[in-house]
Parts: sequence; C-alpha cells; structure tokens
Amino acid sequence: MSSADGERDGGAEGAPPEQLALIRESVRQAKGPRAKPRTWRGAALAGELPVARVLVDKGVLHLDRYFDYAVPAELDADAQPGVRVRVRFGAGRHRVRDGRREGGGLIDGFLVERLAESDYSGPLAALAQVVSPEPVLSAELLGLARAVADRYAGSLADVLQLAVPPRSARAEQKPSPAPLPPPGVPDVGSWGRYERGAGFLEALASGGAPRAVWNALPGPEWSEEIARAVAATLASGRGALVVVPDGRAAGRVDAALTALLGEGRHALLTADAGPEKRYRQWLAVRRGAVRAVVGTRAAMFAPVQDLGLVVIWDDGDDSHSELHAPQPHAREVLLLRAALDKCGFLLGSWSCTVEAAQLVESGWARPLVASREQVRVAAPLVRTVGDGDLARDEAARAARLPTLAWQAVREGLKHGPVLVQVPRRGYVPRMACAQCRAAARCRHCAGPLEGQDGGVLRCAWCGVEENSWHCPECGGFRLRAQVVGARRTAEELGRAFPAVPVRTSGREQVLDTVPGTPALVVSTPGAEPVAEGGYAAALLLDGWAMLGRPDLRAGEDALRRWIAAGSLVRPQGVGGTVVVVAEPTLRPVQALVRWDPVGHAVRELAERAELGFPPVSRMAAVAGAGEAVAEFLAAVELPPDAEVLGPVPVPVVMAGGPRRVGGPAVGERWERALIRVRPGSGGALAAALKGAQAARMARGGGDVVRVRVDPPDIG
Repeated sequence: MSSADGERDGGAEGAPPEQLALIRESVRQAKGPRAKPRTWRGAALAGELPVARVLVDKGVLHLDRYFDYAVPAELDADAQPGVRVRVRFGAGRHRVRDGRREGGGLIDGFLVERLAESDYSGPLAALAQVVSPEPVLSAELLGLARAVADRYAGSLADVLQLAVPPRSARAEQKPSPAPLPPPGVPDVGSWGRYERGAGFLEALASGGAPRAVWNALPGPEWSEEIARAVAATLASGRGALVVVPDGRAAGRVDAALTALLGEGRHALLTADAGPEKRYRQWLAVRRGAVRAVVGTRAAMFAPVQDLGLVVIWDDGDDSHSELHAPQPHAREVLLLRAALDKCGFLLGSWSCTVEAAQLVESGWARPLVASREQVRVAAPLVRTVGDGDLARDEAARAARLPTLAWQAVREGLKHGPVLVQVPRRGYVPRMACAQCRAAARCRHCAGPLEGQDGGVLRCAWCGVEENSWHCPECGGFRLRAQVVGARRTAEELGRAFPAVPVRTSGREQVLDTVPGTPALVVSTPGAEPVAEGGYAAALLLDGWAMLGRPDLRAGEDALRRWIAAGSLVRPQGVGGTVVVVAEPTLRPVQALVRWDPVGHAVRELAERAELGFPPVSRMAAVAGAGEAVAEFLAAVELPPDAEVLGPVPVPVVMAGGPRRVGGPAVGERWERALIRVRPGSGGALAAALKGAQAARMARGGGDVVRVRVDPPDIG
C-alpha cells in the first residue's frame, strides 16, 4: 500500500477496531525478516534429517555422484525424496559465511534422500529452492536409471533427462483420475493361432512372469494380440508397458486397447501429444491412476507401478535406439526392467533379430511361434527375380521393372492396391555412365551426381548443378540411373498405369492408411501405410541396394524390411503375391521365400559366435581424432579378455552428405577402434571406459573422444 493510499484511508489510527486487532495480531506473530531463498543465510535448518542428498543435473562423467546440501526449516515439508530442486553449485571452500557455503550458479537437480548427517566434513550449502513438491523420481526409477548408466558407460543425470519429462506446472496442478478396478480376463482371441499363445495369456492373468520371443504371423492382428496380453496383465492387478517404434504403431495399439478395455485404463506417451499433455499422462502413471502405458522409445522409462509385463514390438527398428547420451536401446532397457522388477517380458516382431534369437538360445526366454501350417495360411506367395532373370528379360533391360513385376502389378490392381517398396527416397539418388557404368562425380568436389525433377543434375555434397557432364573414363555423355528413388519410380508407374492413382509415402509425407481400392502405393522401407483389407500384391525393388550395404546387419535388416512389407499383403489363399527383385540364392531371400525369419536369425547367430561379433560378445566403439583415440586406449584399463580392433579411419563427411549420430563433423578426419569382450565382462568394460572418460574430462582440454557401448552399426 502506498503512502497516498494510507493518507486517503486514514492510516492505522483511523481504522476500525477489527482491522486494528488484525494488525496487532500480525505483528505479534512476525518472526523477523525471512532469509533470502538464494542462500538461506541465517536460516534455521530442519529439525530432523537436515541433510539432503542431491543429484545435480550436470551430465558430465567426473561429476556423476551425489552431493549433500543443508535443508532449511522452511523447505522441510516440501524437500522430500524424489522432488525437483535447485541448488548452488560450483562454490569453493573459500566462499563460507556463518558456517554455510555460499556462491556458485543455480542448477537443477533431484533430491534423492534425506539424511541425519553428511559424510562430508566441510560446510554445506543450503537447498536454494524446491521447484515442485511433486515426487517424480521414485526409488525404482532411480535404480533403473543407475543400471542403464552403468551398462552404457554414461552418467546418471543424462539417463534421468531421458526418463523424466520436463515439468509443466499446469499439468501438476490438475488431479489425476481415480484408478479403475482391474478388468476381467480377456479371451484368447487370435493368440490361439500360436502353439503356446493361450498358455502365455493364462500365465499373465494368474500373476506369473513369462518371458517370450514372439514371431508374429503376418497381418494386422498383432496390435490386438498385444492388447490382450496387456489386458491379461491388468486382470492380475499389475501394470503393463508397451514400447513400439513410431507413433503410427502406437496409435494402432492404442486403438486396440481402447476397443478391448474402453477409455481410461491406459496412457499414450508419444511426442505428438505435446509437452503438457504428455507430462499429464506421465503423472497419471506415476501417481498410479493408470496402470498401462503405450508409447515410443521414451516410454521405456515410464514409472508404471507394480509392473507385471514389458512389451517391445519390432526391436530391430532403428527408432528404438536413443539418439541422446548414453544412447540406450529400448530392448536392453526393458530387459533390465524385467530383471529388476521380476516381471514378464514379450519381444514381438514379424521378423526376428539376432538378439531375439540369442534370448531363446540361452534359455532366458521361450519361443512363441505358430505352426508351419498357420504360417502358410497367413503368408503371401513370394516370387523372386534374380540377375539371370533380368539378363533374359527384354522389359527389364528397357525399364527397371521386370516382366514378372509388371504382371504382378497388373493382376493385383484388379483386386486392390499394390505396394511398391523402393529402398531410396528422392528422384534419381545416384547416376552412372551409360556406357562404362562408372559413377558420375562432381567436377568441383567429387561428390555423387543426382538426377532432379526436370532432368537437372546436381551434386549431392556441394549442390552445384552440372550442365555439361562427360565421363572421364570413356568420354561418354549419356547417363543412366544407378539407383532410382521413390519419386522417379512413382512417375514411371504413373505413365505405365495412367488410369490408376499413385500415392507416395516417405520421409516428406508418411501415410498411415490407404483405401482398399485399386491404387499404386510407392513407399520407402518403414513408411508403408496399412491398406484396408491388405494389399493385393507387393513389389520389393532393388534388393541389392539393401543387401550390399557394408554393415554386419545388412542381411538381417533387409529381411526385416521385406517381411514387414510382405506382412501387409493378403494371404496366398486369396491371391496375395510378393515379388522381390534380388538374387534368389542369397540367404535373406531364401528366408523370405520360406517365410522363416527365425531360422535366418539362428544361422546368423551361429556365424556371429564363430566370428566373436555381437550379440555373442559385448562391444564398444571409441571414435575421435587419431591422437586422441590412441591416448584414450593407452590410458584405459581394459579387462584382461578385451580385444582391440583397429583403429581404422572413419569416412570423411562431406558437405551435404549423411552424418551418423555422434560421428565427425563435416571435413574432420576421425578414427574408430572397436573393443570387444566375452559375455560376462560387459560390465567391467563399461566401467573401465567410463572411468577413463571421466578422468579425461576432469583434466579438461584435448580433442573430443566419443564412447558408445553396443553400437548398432559396426560395419
């Protein structure tokens, strides 16, 4: 109140008796000036448990530990384990006043526990602020985050940044709904098609913790089958967590759960929901209002109470690998949760990864598969076009599609949509000399030339247009497509079938569904939309482009993408046909023809065992400038059984070229070394790498060295 207001109102002397009594009472209850929250200088400490152990959000390895702070009395009620706090960090011993450390910058953190006394003998700084009294970090989530950090040689703070979403004050102020009672036990449904499907649901409903690797039959029933497994777990009074690769898959499981159980029994955690809604859903799970969660990879840390089942769908998808440090994989995080919480585990996919096959081979999980009769009923007919067929095919020499593919498209369009999978996006991603087949290169930077709409040639690295190209090898002036992209394929098919609509699905625009009417759907791998009633046929083009990648997982990834596309096609009994343009003698192509991804994974696992490659061994990659990598390898104390492969040069990234996560910047020359150990020594390897990296960071300076445990690509 200003002085002018006081004169106008007559001041305290002219106030009514009730107001005077209120003023006197307020004066008597005053306890002196409040301490400043920045330092709480002179403030009394909490009477009980006056020490708070805090994890500061620094994210650097040499500070990956807890720090003790004093708890002011006024923060005693709110400063409970699990809440977000702000603390002063960075003050030295010389910044002490009245026995309280002061100074440093404000930084966020989590209060881990309250203690009666600290094991630190010096003066403690006080908690600066309790950001919110909402406990967001439970003991279970903290233990999981620590296990993930130790496995991936990362810091606990980095893992918690992935596990706990950013705060939204409005979301915290809204109460969560009351939890619903457990639903009834669901029917077996389409799980009856699998040999142990009914027993798996029965074990979940009775409170058991079965562990299974599920090779799903082709078709759209997989989302409903996951929903029934979740419902069986909820019927036992426990929670369930489902992690899928993308928002489209999450939407299908969400719809299946809603149709089976109704609204309010599960939460959908995806980036499409927005920060506030996603945090509100996350809080409902944390508070126990919702017992089931469906989401993308960030949901792998969802704090589901009394967890009874964790599910991961299509674990071979790249989207399950986190891009931020320490780059954990959703499959490995859910395996840790299954071990820590002693809950059920379900790894499902149309295909089968080598890691999934190892879980079965080791006896940790049981196979959940259908009989060969059921597979033949559900799978489409697969036909191949190899190099010999292409050489004898006049249509294949004149155009890119062989005669068999044209026939399959023509016949399929009589009954419904036809899917065309192209491994590259764009128009003509790669060009070559039509005479000698030498790759067409830019005269300025030697980058690959790409064909654009309208016949324009442009360098993929520097972007310079090329108007007068000629081959330096033979002097030719004609170009041919070395790799044809999705847009060029759609253009060619549109000219061949002018009366049929052509739709494209790729990175620029990903379609979720398409009608069941005749149409051509050209898609890149992973972006295939679901057709109503299934596709009548599918063409899998340029198989060599996926099989020829210099990577250990090239065959496995190619088969996974082919089977994912083939699973959207109608069964063979109603005319469903898949044509794959690849050499039929290759192992992945043979596995596709037999529809036997499990057999392919088992054989791949046996070869990995002979060569000592993951997942039979544990492996880490160390990358950086040559001298920095050599210095790091000399300093780290590796386990006795560790074997160092390399270092070898990393391909230099040119301007405009693709860059891997954690890879070198444009123009930098890096080297990479691989370190592998036998099973059982993975923890020791991660600890050694983490210790060496922490010591290097504590010293400061020097070139960057990237350490990644279990890198997805080692080719």
